[in-house]
Amino acid sequence: MRGPSFSGMTLVLLDHPNLAKSRINAALAEAVRDVPGVTLHDLHAAYPDRTLDVPREQQLVREHDQIVFQFPFQWYSVPSLLKQWMDEVLLPGFAYDGPKGLLAGKTLQVVTSTGGVEEAYRDGGFHRFPMSTLLTPLENTARRVGMAFAPPLILHDVRGVSDAELAVHAARYRNMLASFGVCLIA
Repeated sequence: MRGPSFSGMTLVLLDHPNLAKSRINAALAEAVRDVPGVTLHDLHAAYPDRTLDVPREQQLVREHDQIVFQFPFQWYSVPSLLKQWMDEVLLPGFAYDGPKGLLAGKTLQVVTSTGGVEEAYRDGGFHRFPMSTLLTPLENTARRVGMAFAPPLILHDVRGVSDAELAVHAARYRNMLASFGVCLIA
């Protein structure tokens, strides 16, 4: 087995059930669409029938060093098409094989948005747990397949976010992705 090679490329796996009606995820996707080294992959646009081309998806993962899961946080989890992607793409022999994953050296980055205010996501808050706890299954997925888990980028209170706040968050997202390849090369 050959060791990983690094391209500095980022694959954004976008899962939003209705991106045309999305204010937040549509703005975030637009902010990173033209970032050099970033491949924006809208799962719903690519697979309207929900039948994944697994070899194509695995090739995309091979070609990128950072994988971003961009999605609205729904019922304490990822939306269903992203979960299906994880179930069908991250298979034994591809994503992991024994104690060391074949995706070792790659990074998983979560970019998500919540309907609740940030204070609702804390111990004893309305949702009972902080986001770091609620995102543990994704962190464990990354670790299981040998990937590093980057600190998540979260936008809370999507209904209360002003256009100016959204623009600042989108710029933060864009800059984060733009700097990924630079950090690998430097």
